[in-house]
Formats: sequence, structure tokens, C-alpha cells
Amino acid sequence: MKNYLSQLLLDAAQRFTPFLDWIGELKNPETIKADILAGVTVALILIPQSMAYAQLAGLPPQVGLYAAFLVPIIAALFGSSRQLQNGPVAIISLMSAAALIPLGLSMEEYVVYAAMLAIMAGVIQVVLGLLRLGVLVDFLSHPVVIGFTNAAAIVISSLQIGKLLGINIDSGQHLYETLWNLLLAIPEKTHFPTLLMGSFSVFLLLGFKKFAPKTPGILFTVVVTTLVSWLIGFDMLGGSVVGEVAAGLPSFSIPVIHSEHFTALLMPALMIALLSFVEAFSIAKAVASKTRQNLSADQEMVGGGLANIVAGVTQGYAVSGSFSRTAVAYDAGARTGFTAIVSGLIVGVTLLFLTPLLHYLPIATLAAVIIVAVVGMIQFQPFKHAWKVNPHDGIVALVVFIVTLYFAPHLEWGIFIGIALSLGLYIYRTMQPHFAELALDKDGAFRDAHLFGMKTSSSLALFRYDGDLYFANAGYLEKRLLNAVANKPELKVLILDLEAVDQIDATGEEMLMHMSERLDEAGIEFFITRPKFKLSDALKRSGLYDRIGEEHFFAKRVQALDAIKEKYGQQVDMSHLLKYKPKVSEIP
Repeated sequence: MKNYLSQLLLDAAQRFTPFLDWIGELKNPETIKADILAGVTVALILIPQSMAYAQLAGLPPQVGLYAAFLVPIIAALFGSSRQLQNGPVAIISLMSAAALIPLGLSMEEYVVYAAMLAIMAGVIQVVLGLLRLGVLVDFLSHPVVIGFTNAAAIVISSLQIGKLLGINIDSGQHLYETLWNLLLAIPEKTHFPTLLMGSFSVFLLLGFKKFAPKTPGILFTVVVTTLVSWLIGFDMLGGSVVGEVAAGLPSFSIPVIHSEHFTALLMPALMIALLSFVEAFSIAKAVASKTRQNLSADQEMVGGGLANIVAGVTQGYAVSGSFSRTAVAYDAGARTGFTAIVSGLIVGVTLLFLTPLLHYLPIATLAAVIIVAVVGMIQFQPFKHAWKVNPHDGIVALVVFIVTLYFAPHLEWGIFIGIALSLGLYIYRTMQPHFAELALDKDGAFRDAHLFGMKTSSSLALFRYDGDLYFANAGYLEKRLLNAVANKPELKVLILDLEAVDQIDATGEEMLMHMSERLDEAGIEFFITRPKFKLSDALKRSGLYDRIGEEHFFAKRVQALDAIKEKYGQQVDMSHLLKYKPKVSEIP
């Protein structure tokens, strides 16, 4: 008990000091120089992006800056990835808005509730990480993420079209209602100065992306459009600008919400916690494959959770890892988590001294930043690839895509249905694993006799079962074995190859017991070959191993065949399972 507690305390200490793995590398001046340069580069993108994503979440722009101040620093100190850049991201921003808008809050309450939602998501992540339950996110299968990400990108970009056109419309309960209202309003309500500013912003962003990808195109676009806005008096022409951005660092405070709304936020918080981790860890794995650094899913969950909690208590909102900013950090030569610390400190300097410069920043420019950023997420090739790998995966991806679009902006329904459909199709696939009678071919390999047109024996049969043995498919195996026995009235020996069985439950064990009893009553000797240790151990614990008899279990098929040949001799036909001997005429 004492050793267990000591190990538990040591593990907890390591969970909250992962930065010790890289902080010593800062003694190298080259490392510090590389990280500072990368941190400055990331900050030049982080500042305008965080303001744009705050707008997407329905929050004032300074809230995005609050969520980009301490968050990257905390995530870098307590996460396992050295290059991952945390902060406001598009999908989590939209999910926050989808959770909060139906509550009908005032802007002051909206900001408080957004902070509480971040804290709730963060607490869930920390608890899952400390309990080593990061594996739960595996329920969000790749096809689910494919369908959800593509649909979310379409939802996010389409919701910004109105801001590019200068049209304020009432949001419908579903996305298609909102877009229909927008379509009806375009002929009469389009504000041409805003349309020109938005188009100019998109042009600049795409131009920098294509012709100068290494430059901070987002920052340059923001600077240029802000200057143009100030020079032409864009706000006096009726255009929307950011306006006054509250200066100063955020204060620490615990948000307080009405108790009746807590349960309404619980499920969105869980979805944000899981999806933000999937997004962040996927990005971290992509970078780690290039840097060959160790990653810990549970540690990344803890780091992301602490980052969300800090975002909430500093008047920010829910955050995650950013693919674009992480890629920029990697390309800029980031070596340690100090890169994120630098970018967070620059955001702090901006909050202290530079917010007046953001007054004339056009809202249309922020909308353009969001659209250009998320349009790249729309990729239909993964749907085709998933279908090629397994049609079921293609179906899941497509269904999640359609459902997410239909229920948008309530994106969580796409995830719920995707998880349920993935599990349902998995069970369906495993209900009927491959089952085959085997024969030996000329190359000495056991193959599916029916598939390859090979002869079998009426007195001895070797069957292979390729799958786990549990409640959903135990009946299927039993039916196939009974039918095989019925089709071979002269059968004396039945061998069942269970090498593919990794898991067995009580239903599967009971089926094997009944099958052995029925075969014994029919005068058929039952052998099991190549059982894994887990299967043998389970059968020994249940007593079935002894009931069938140790002499009926063999580690290799040839061992079983040798024992049967020795016992039965010419009484059973084993020619289809013996090594091929060429005729004299076939020998060169």
C-alpha cells in the first residue's frame, strides 16, 4: 500500500511538471533564439485570429485576446507537445456559440457563461487525464471526425457571409433557415462598402497565402484594411468596425451562472472537452511524427484541461490546439514550449498598449480571416478514401456530415449520431466474422477450401474462425459449426482454429461448452488449436479447459493433425491437410 501511494504521488508530480523535460534546453542560446523567433511569428497570427474567432463565438474581440494570453503558456507548461499552439479555434468557437445562444442571455451574461463553459470543459479534461481515461476519445472515430470537420467548416464559413456583405439577419433555429433569410436579404440589404472591404480582405489573404506563404499574411491584411478603414472613414460610411477594445490584462474571477443553466451546459462542455482534445492531439501527433518526440494522450488532456480552466477564470472562453498556428511554429523552428510562452506574452503586451490601434479594424476583415482559415478544412477526398478502406466508414462519415449540417448550429448531434452509428456498424461487422473450412495448398499454406476450390474430407474437418467470441457473434459460430456437422454425416473429428480470438465473454464460453457436449454426444472428437494465452486462461478459469481435456488443445495445427493421425490412422481422411507430394511426372 505504501509503495502504491508513493508511485501515485510520483505520477501526480510528473503530471504537473512535464515542462522539466525541455526547460533545461533553454540554456542553449540557439534554442532560445529559435523559440523567440517562432513565438513572435505565431503571435502575429494569433492576435487577429483570436479576435476573429471570438466574433464567431458571439463574444467581444478582447475576449479572444484574453483566451490567447495565458492559455498558450499554461498549455505549453503542462502539455506533452513542445510545438502545439493552444488558443481560440474555429470549431470550438462555433460550438460555444451553439451552446450559449439558445439560453437567451444578455451580452454581459453571455461572456460569463462562455467562461464557465470553458471551466466545465477544462475540469472534465483534467479529470479524464488524471484518471488515464484519454482513451475515451477513441469513440470519436476517424470517419466521425472527417464528417464533422467538413460540415463544421461549411457551417462556420457560411455564417460569416452576412458579415462580408454587411447584412444583419435573425438566426434561424437551423442553419438552412438562417441561410434562406440571408439569401432573401441580399438584394435589398447588401452594404456595398462592406462588400468591397470584405472582398479586398479575402483578396489580400489569398494573395499572401499563395505568393508569400512564409509571411504573416493575416497580420498584414489586418494592418492594411485597418489603415484603409481609418483613411476612408469606413465606419462613417456605415461599415462595422471593432470599435473600442478594452485595454489592460484580464482579471482573475470565478464566473457564476444560474443553477438551472448548469445542466444545459454539461453536455456541450463534454463535447467541447472531447472534441478539443481530439483536435489538439491529432495536431500534436502530426508534428511529433516529424520531431520524433514522445507524446502522452493523458498528459495532453491534463494540459488542455488546465488551459481551458485558466481561460475561464481570466474571462476568456473554450480553447484548443490550432493546426495553422502549430504548423507555423514548426516551420519557424520552434524547439520547446517556450515558443508558446513568447506568443502569450506578446498578446499580453498587445492588451496593455496596442488595443487603441484595433479600433478601425473592419468586422468584414475578421469574417474574411475566418472564411479563408476554415475553407481549407473542407476536403472531400477523405470521404472517398474512407469508403475504399471500408464502405461502413464512408457511410459514417457521410451521415455525420449530413446530420451535422442539418442540425447546425447544434453541432453536437452530428457527434452523438456518429458515435452511435460507428458502434452499431462495428457490432454488425463483428456479428459474422469470417468462418472457413481449411485445406492445404501446394505451397503448404492453409487456405479457405471453398474459396479456392480445394477438396475436403467427410471424416475430418478443420475450421478457422476469424474474430473475437462474444455475445453478438457466439450464436453465429454455433450455427456455422452445427450446419457444417450436419453436412458431414460421417464426420469423426472436428478441429477449430481459434488463433484470431483475442477476447471471449461468458456467452462465447457457454457456446463452446454446449458445442463440445453436442459433438461428444454425436461421437465427434473436438479439438481446439492455436488458442492465445488470454483465451486459454479464460477457459481454465471457467473450468471448460479441463472439461474438454488438455489433450484436445494444441498450440499448432500440425501438432493436432499428428496426434489425430496417430490415434485414428486410416479411419479418417486427412489427405487434404497433408503436405503436397508431387507426382513423378511433375518432378523436373
